[in-house]
Amino acid sequence: MKKLAYIFITIFFAQAVVAQNDFDKANELYRKHKYAEAAQGYESILKQKKESAELYFNLGSAYYKMGKIAPAVYNLEKALLLRPHYRDAEINLGYARKMTIDNIKEVPKVGFTKMLYNITGTYHYNTWAWVAIGFSVGFLLFFIGYYFAGTTTVKRIFFVGMFVALLIIIISILSAVFVKSVGERQRPAIVFAEVVSVKAEPNNRAEDAFVLHEGTKVNVLETVDNWKKIELEDDSIGWIDSSAIKELK
Repeated sequence: MKKLAYIFITIFFAQAVVAQNDFDKANELYRKHKYAEAAQGYESILKQKKESAELYFNLGSAYYKMGKIAPAVYNLEKALLLRPHYRDAEINLGYARKMTIDNIKEVPKVGFTKMLYNITGTYHYNTWAWVAIGFSVGFLLFFIGYYFAGTTTVKRIFFVGMFVALLIIIISILSAVFVKSVGERQRPAIVFAEVVSVKAEPNNRAEDAFVLHEGTKVNVLETVDNWKKIELEDDSIGWIDSSAIKELK
């Protein structure tokens, strides 16, 4: 059994070393302005089921340098999914979006749910989970201090600490659940077709609702056969051929 575990550990670390070497080689190609070769290197790592925010960021940046709008936007968006508020990815995504043709203005969302998400959505749900774990440890330490405290005043201090830690734990857990639930309801996708007509109904004979170009971000609402119902940031809704877009999740 120990030998089997040793073999698995050895294989795991060997794969990690290979992936890192491939990543370094692709980075070196990028620094030499060999963007196509660098992109191939990054893509080969993804095929090994290895992914990270840095990998998607570098891949998206390579595609941006090559003038490939849709792959650039797609991979930079993937980087931000793995690491929200990744500053470098946000900056490069802004540059990539300037290359897109469609100029869609976001309609401001109002309501309590939107306000709550503006507050809690600042952090990934995993971050909220780690906050809950951290304050759980703090709660335990305050409890130990309360149990062994020799005076009433010190006991009160530790009791207040326990109460504050417990309150933050509850808020963190609720925030993690809320952010995760909102994220799961969203199905973002990027248009990969150079130009595509979005239909009013899910069939080719339906009238055109509007036209989209590569690199535009949409949200998928539902799927019917080979058609996907999408919504834009300006609340426009229509049906698009599934092959014209690539979902981020």
